[in-house]
Amino acid sequence: MKFRPCIDIHNGQVKQIVGGSLCDEGDRAHENFVSQKDGDFFAELYKSYGLKGGHIILLNPASSEYYDADVRQAQLALAAYPGGLQIGGGINADNAQWFIDMGATSFVFRDGEINYDNLKALEKAVGREHLVLDLSCRKRDGEYYIVTDRWQKFTNVKVEEATLDRLSEYCDEYLVHA
Repeated sequence: MKFRPCIDIHNGQVKQIVGGSLCDEGDRAHENFVSQKDGDFFAELYKSYGLKGGHIILLNPASSEYYDADVRQAQLALAAYPGGLQIGGGINADNAQWFIDMGATSFVFRDGEINYDNLKALEKAVGREHLVLDLSCRKRDGEYYIVTDRWQKFTNVKVEEATLDRLSEYCDEYLVHA
């Protein structure tokens, strides 16, 4: 088993939030903790302990007034620990290489569904070995389903062996949030 640390960024700050509370309208979330430290502090901490494969999640949508501030925090973290962190949130085939060039590893889930065309484009742009699919999920009717758009939209896709087998054709690893 591997421990994978994270740096969640919302409204330009490193935070711990309750995932299901995230709301794009008003850029709101229920916060458990808001750090006074920037992303590079946590990246350097993870690096000092040799914790590779941690992830940065940009929790505001790209349309948010806070997205650029989120990206600045991610840049600080990636510069502090190049090659040690993955990133998700607003990543697509057009900007994925830019994030990887900054040191990241990770547009696939859109409007509550898996977009296989986007997944194929992302795999082609950066290579399967650089893709980690974030399978955020929530329980509904006793089963776990992939949720998208920062835990706000349920897909019709259950987290089960057949799903994992199909998605494994395009990625190197999964990051499961439940």
